[in-house]
Amino acid sequence: MSRRNLNDLLAFVTVAREGSFTRAGAVLGVSQSALSQAIKALEERLEIRLLNRTTRSVSPTPAGERLLSAIGNRFDEIEAELDALTELRDKPAGSVRITSGDHVLRTILLPKLLPVMHRYPDIHIEFDVSYGFRDIVADRFDAGVRLGESIDRDMIAMPISPKLRMAAVASPCYFEKHPVPKVPEDLQRHNCINIRFPSGGVYVWEFERRGREVKVRVEGQAIFNTSPHIVLAALDGLGIAFLPEEEFAPHIEEGRLVRVLQDWCPPFAGYHLYYPSRRQHSPAFSLVVDALRM
Repeated sequence: MSRRNLNDLLAFVTVAREGSFTRAGAVLGVSQSALSQAIKALEERLEIRLLNRTTRSVSPTPAGERLLSAIGNRFDEIEAELDALTELRDKPAGSVRITSGDHVLRTILLPKLLPVMHRYPDIHIEFDVSYGFRDIVADRFDAGVRLGESIDRDMIAMPISPKLRMAAVASPCYFEKHPVPKVPEDLQRHNCINIRFPSGGVYVWEFERRGREVKVRVEGQAIFNTSPHIVLAALDGLGIAFLPEEEFAPHIEEGRLVRVLQDWCPPFAGYHLYYPSRRQHSPAFSLVVDALRM
């Protein structure tokens, strides 16, 4: 197969995955018009349409889906093999893409991985902040970070933090005006600061004590989709917030927030790095894993 054909196939795979000629062009470093011409030439040679194009989106046709499924992973394997060749160099090199939440990025990933990047300037790491359940294979991430209990079984999972506990907190000024809740059900009479998941659902607060599980659907004036804003609202006295205790730790220690229902918040599996079990990993990825290992 000619080099031209390989370039056109790579163009097709990238456009199909990105769902956009503009984004694919940015990934490949070529113009949108060049990509369009490459796809058109490929479709003419195969005599079949591979992509559905509208003014707002691009998506594979059934034939395009079949071709993407057949060759997409092959390009990934080639890229991984090229990265693996850096083992023969004096300095490790390669790119790693990781998706995680903002808090774990600030408190675990950056403190452990920035020294790796300083030591090995040819290693490049892309950090993607997301609060949803990303399909790291479909979205072409090398790894993701989630709580251990929510990781699919076909993934390799490695703990990168100790066990966590949830914490229900509010400011002292809030409790000057409202009674301290004694059991989770009392929260239904409080102004609670909640979080909305990317799926659209609002979190139902979960508690447990002595084997008894209690789920409480709380109400309140504010709902956020990121945790830092929940912390700020709690500090301002808006109501009771419920997040992993590490989000509130310095404020609890300094008395700006008061913890309640502590005996209803047992420890659970902490943050884990997870990644596909069947993918060959580059030296750069192996260094990342070693740096995050507890």
